[in-house]
Order: sequence, then structure tokens, then C-alpha cells
Amino acid sequence: MATAPSPTYSAVTLNINGEKHTLTVDHRTTLLDALRERLDMTGTKKGCDQGQCGACTVLIDKRRAVSCLQLAVAAEGREITTIEGVAEGEQLHPVQQAFLDLDGYQCGYCTPGQICSAVAVIEEHAAGWPSAVTDDVRPEAGPPPLTADEIRERMSGNLCRCGAYVSIVQAVARAAGIASEAGPVPGSAQDGTTREGAAA
Repeated sequence: MATAPSPTYSAVTLNINGEKHTLTVDHRTTLLDALRERLDMTGTKKGCDQGQCGACTVLIDKRRAVSCLQLAVAAEGREITTIEGVAEGEQLHPVQQAFLDLDGYQCGYCTPGQICSAVAVIEEHAAGWPSAVTDDVRPEAGPPPLTADEIRERMSGNLCRCGAYVSIVQAVARAAGIASEAGPVPGSAQDGTTREGAAA
């Protein structure tokens, strides 16, 4: 006697921007499609749908992830932050403000993913994580100077088809500088690690 096929749908509860959302999804549904099509959170953009452009970047447990490659069922129980949850109420996140002040966007389509990625970049740098262009990767060396080259390498997974890269680098540097002067970036897991900002 043949066994019955396993169900292809499950009820999941997603913790998004501090609020829990319960929905039934096909096991193949990506987090990106759950956000946009099921929860009407359209700030996260669908670009290539192949994990190549970074337009759909969100934060999962404070680390960046391309939501088009993340299954919704695999995100259950994790802390998800989308662009809608980056600001503190009416107070823009320093990265958002820097993007506005320095024109770190043109058409704006990639901007939500750029901002989410930049928030994580600043935290990764503060935690001392090296990049491919870091000269001294020894843990005792501490965070490397956040130069334009460091920012470009760390943000390289986010593409801007308009070519606003110069302003994006400047915006990330400014936000990192603000964070180092004022303490942790709002919503971060850091506890005051000094960061070093640099202009492009």
C-alpha cells in the first residue's frame, strides 16, 4: 500500500520587524515572496530572483541575507528585519539619513537592499570581521580602517544599475562615523566598539 504524500504546505510564524505574522505557505515559497505577496511588505525588492543583485537583502538575526534564496519555512523563529523596520519610529536610521543627505540612490530600486546591507556592514566591521581587502586579519589587530576600498568590498553583493556607487560609499562611511561617535547603531548587537569612518 502506497503511503500518502507529505503535505506541501505548512503554517509558519515569522517574526518580522518585531511583529509576529502567521501564515500558511507552500514549502517552496521564498521569504521574499512571502514578504511581498503574502504580507504586503513591498519595500524589499525583487531584482534578479537568483541571489545575484542584492535588491532583496534583509537582516536575519542581524546578519544580511538575500531573501530570494531563503525559504520562508526556514526563517521561522528567527528575527527578520526588512527596510520597513530599520528606522526607530519617525527617527531615521543613520544609514537612511546618510543615503538621503548624500544622494546614495538614483531610481531607488536597489536602495532598500543597499541600506539593509550597509547596516550589517557597519556591525560586521565593528565586530572586527575582515574582508577580502583587509591587510591585517589577525583578531588582535581589531577592526581595520573603514576605507573606501573596505566599504566597496563589503558592499559588493549589492548592485546599483544607476551607478550611484560613489555616493553609496560616502553614505556608508558617514553612517559608520556617526555610529562610532554616538555608540552602537540603533538596533545593533554591539556595545560601543569604536569604528573608524572614511570618506570616499
